[in-house]
Amino acid sequence: MRTDVAGRIEALYREEGPKLWRALYAWTGDPEVASDALAEAFMQLIRRGDQVRDPKPWVWRSAFRIAAGDLKDRRRRSRLLPDISVDMPEPAVDLVRALRELPSKQRAAVVLHHYAGYSTAEIARIIGSTPAAVRVHLSAGRKRLRLALSDEETNL
Repeated sequence: MRTDVAGRIEALYREEGPKLWRALYAWTGDPEVASDALAEAFMQLIRRGDQVRDPKPWVWRSAFRIAAGDLKDRRRRSRLLPDISVDMPEPAVDLVRALRELPSKQRAAVVLHHYAGYSTAEIARIIGSTPAAVRVHLSAGRKRLRLALSDEETNL
């Protein structure tokens, strides 16, 4: 691989890596899955080098697909969701817990749109859906989150 490609991938990792990890964690609820998916996506990008025309959306799409596969394998082995073990402020913990209650595609749509800033068309490509379905997932996910988070406030 040429040095300029390696430099661009390194810059992309520094710029997008932390944000992508947090998005993966919010989506999966599992820091280990988030870390593994992030590392694997960037390793695949390094292997492909300049064969990838647009690395940023490619690495996001790949990381979410890798994480989805990891989650599927883990859930097959264990029906229990992992505990939240990452040190974060309480409101963030509440949000991650509420996100974990959403169906996978709603959770992915909400995280990719509201946290990562992707459009519905981009999200559709990442999660293998259509823009119309993503809009439905966003609407339903936001409603469920509002309900879950307002319920938590009233239970305090």
